[in-house]
Amino acid sequence: MSKQAPKARNVPTKVPGIYKTDSVRDVAESLNITNLPDIVASALASDVEYRIQQVVEEAARFMRHAKRTTLTTGDIDQALRVLNIEPLYGHFPYNPPTFRRALPFPQMQSAGTVYFVEDEEIEFDRVLREEKVTLPKGVTWTAHWLAVEGVQPLIPENPPAIPKDIDPESAAAKQAAPSNVPGSIFPPTPPSSDRPSPIQAAKQPQQHIAVKQVLSRELQLYYTRLTSSLLPPTSDYAKRTAALASLRHDAGLSPLLPYLVRWVGQGVVDALRSGSQSENDGRVLEVLLDVIGALLDNQTLGVEPYLHQLLPSIFSILLHSALPPSHAVQLRTTAAQILSHLLTHYSTTYPGLSSRIVKTLIVGLIGEGKSRSTREGAIRGLMGIGKEAVRQGLVKHQGAKIVGDECMPGESSPLVELVMEALRMIHPPSTHPTPLNPDSGGDGTIIEELRGKLGHFFAERVVGDSAWARGILSDDSPDT
Repeated sequence: MSKQAPKARNVPTKVPGIYKTDSVRDVAESLNITNLPDIVASALASDVEYRIQQVVEEAARFMRHAKRTTLTTGDIDQALRVLNIEPLYGHFPYNPPTFRRALPFPQMQSAGTVYFVEDEEIEFDRVLREEKVTLPKGVTWTAHWLAVEGVQPLIPENPPAIPKDIDPESAAAKQAAPSNVPGSIFPPTPPSSDRPSPIQAAKQPQQHIAVKQVLSRELQLYYTRLTSSLLPPTSDYAKRTAALASLRHDAGLSPLLPYLVRWVGQGVVDALRSGSQSENDGRVLEVLLDVIGALLDNQTLGVEPYLHQLLPSIFSILLHSALPPSHAVQLRTTAAQILSHLLTHYSTTYPGLSSRIVKTLIVGLIGEGKSRSTREGAIRGLMGIGKEAVRQGLVKHQGAKIVGDECMPGESSPLVELVMEALRMIHPPSTHPTPLNPDSGGDGTIIEELRGKLGHFFAERVVGDSAWARGILSDDSPDT
């Protein structure tokens, strides 16, 4: 019995897919991959076809949920996003491309149906007749000041300033108010027992509204609590110390700087306005000087634009003729120290600042009709600046001679002691002094020069030390 021959197994024919292997080879050749095996090309074509079917199925799901029967590019984008694939750019659902069917190719029957996007035909005559479109400039970058010290500059790059509405009633009240009543942009310290507040005197509600447009509510509250902690001087000492520390170290106070400077200037004017100063006025001036010093110590504030407003307050306290007796020396010493600090930090920014301050002090020292208190304040200011400023005021401009002519013979007053201290600052006295000999020719010339520049009153106090006298008269004496 013979065995039957085994039946040949039918090998299933592979049905070609939609994505052809030729397309895979074209892509490979564009990537410089040649001689791609048929097995690899077939596997890649199958995988691409599977991915396309997966995207189309997801897109069809979005189409059905949208109750539509037409698949759009938006559905494809949603499907790609769900599958975590980067979407295709340049296709919009509101402007879908129109595909046209190409005519069949008799030479290539196996090519199948081909669809293409028809390009728009543009007539050159129509393009030439139309108005030319000017291309915009490219994107560029430029720098400009958004704000300078809290103030927005009026330049085209910044938005226009908001116009402030003017209240006719407040404007009429402002015109009817006396000219000597001080106005205030922002409410100052609550009034003390002996002096009303400028806001209560002027009553200008429109100015409150103008400030609220500039300052935030937090800064307004900070300003009110700060000024109420500083003045009146009978307030809590701990609060005043904390307020000065805040002015000295806190950042972000630039919007309040003009209001604080104005408040200090108005406080100095109010305290010095009356002829007879009380002890309360002296304490007020001490607090205001501490505020100026704290503002100058704060490195985050740009005080340079406000120096011309701070200097009058410092000079008013330094050169005023009728300060409270118990506070006069302390006030003038503090003002002189503030002047020295101001010149140390801002003389390089303003090269002419030092000469202007020295000239102002020299005028207060040698001016005709100046009181002894004003001359004393000028000398303390020159001593705070340095010995060369003292030399210019007392020796070159003969300030010591003017003071000596107003003194009685043998007088020993605080002003006389201050002048002698300033002369010792110019050049220190010798430990073993040798008096000048009037019979000697050289010493006689020095004595005459001393009497011409220092006057007889102070020359007699210096002639007992020849080295000291020569050091005072010399312009290039060594530093001590």
